[in-house]
Amino acid sequence: MPRFVVEADGGSRGNPGPAGYGAVVLDPATGETLAERAEFIGVATNNVAEYKGLIAGLKAARELAPDAVVLVRMDSKLVVEQMSGRWKIKHPDMKPLAAEAAKILPRAQITYEWIPRERNKHADRLANEAMDAGKRGAQWEPSRSTAFALAGSSGDDRAPAGPPGDAAKGAAAVRAALASGGSAGARAADAADVRAASAAAGADTLFGDAVASGGGTGSRAADAAADPAASALSGGAAGVRAAGAAGSAGVPAGAARPAGASAGWGPDMGAPATFVLLRHGETALTPQKRFSGSGGTDPELSPAGRRQAAAVAEALAARGTVQAVVSSPLRRCRETAQAVADRLGLPVAIEEGLRETDFGAWEGLTFAEVRERFPDDLQAWLDSPKAAPTGGGESFTAVTRRVSAARDRLLAAHAGRTVLLVTHVTPVKTLVRLALGAPPEALFKMELSAASLSAVAYYADGNASVRLLNDTSHLR
Repeated sequence: MPRFVVEADGGSRGNPGPAGYGAVVLDPATGETLAERAEFIGVATNNVAEYKGLIAGLKAARELAPDAVVLVRMDSKLVVEQMSGRWKIKHPDMKPLAAEAAKILPRAQITYEWIPRERNKHADRLANEAMDAGKRGAQWEPSRSTAFALAGSSGDDRAPAGPPGDAAKGAAAVRAALASGGSAGARAADAADVRAASAAAGADTLFGDAVASGGGTGSRAADAAADPAASALSGGAAGVRAAGAAGSAGVPAGAARPAGASAGWGPDMGAPATFVLLRHGETALTPQKRFSGSGGTDPELSPAGRRQAAAVAEALAARGTVQAVVSSPLRRCRETAQAVADRLGLPVAIEEGLRETDFGAWEGLTFAEVRERFPDDLQAWLDSPKAAPTGGGESFTAVTRRVSAARDRLLAAHAGRTVLLVTHVTPVKTLVRLALGAPPEALFKMELSAASLSAVAYYADGNASVRLLNDTSHLR
């Protein structure tokens, strides 16, 4: 029997006044957002809006599975106690709404729980978006929502249970911390939540592969993955010195920074451009941990990679926020992008700047093979981001310039939109690093799995917010 969590809220700016509601249906096992609902309902009271949110959330759960067992969480003590049968419903406006809510699903399938407001941020934000839309004379549109369906749950203490360091729990915790309000202060507070969630739940993704390979720097380097980030991650201190995406660590700007604006949390100046970053699915070279850039054989997706592409396509279709699809020109990305685009009914645009690093003569080789054949060149590459691989490869400094230019072109073309970028390890990590304003070595402290999702939001004031990193929950 399916199990869902419904979180709902409503608000009125005046009580009574312009009112709206928001509701979200979550998978309690993964923290994934399964459905979002929001609507501006005209002039009403807070309680009416809260009941409307409950009704919308229950209907969304019923549409997903009529036999579902549902836990309803709301910060309205009135609604929770009345629907639980502990308080009488006296107000004439509440009685028909409570009756309507009670008919949506059998009472035996529903449990109600009160939660504090700070644990109901996702639904609260949807309600505020609905009221904002009403103020403009419009209705809430899912495609314009910055509640961000990739956020998942709205309380990190409700991340799915699992073993210590479980990557799914970590991803859900991070997504949970990000389902916040849109003010500068709220985003600043949420950033601290994300850092705490990441530190608490992400240890296995940071250290798992490197520790598993055992031994010192040399043995870890010998077992390094094919992509530069994995090579550096597995290469100990020398790998960190490989400072892969050198160049400016400043926050990228989709538009000119206003006079007087400073780095850090400032005015968001409207809906951000959100880049959902998808690493392509596996090729035959991926599990073999071979260098696979833009100067090699341009491999196709393996059967496993095609299954991964189909899974991420279904996940993104369910979330419903992607408005455009842009891909690296390399075949593995184009195939992954096409699988998603076909599911979403969107075309695929090609951006040359999103291609992977050209590894020159190292293409197709393992880290150990490169070390054996080109020891001096490899050491120079590890020591400086300006050094290029043997045979006319591309330095990480050059990659950063290329990716930054592509980022700026895409921001100019997609202001305020949610865009899927299907690309590779180095471009994804470079975009995340630059968004954080982190030093180059931060690139090699991130795990990035095949067909994983990350996300960065870019605001018009020049600030950026990393919202998701290495989410693979859709592959489970």
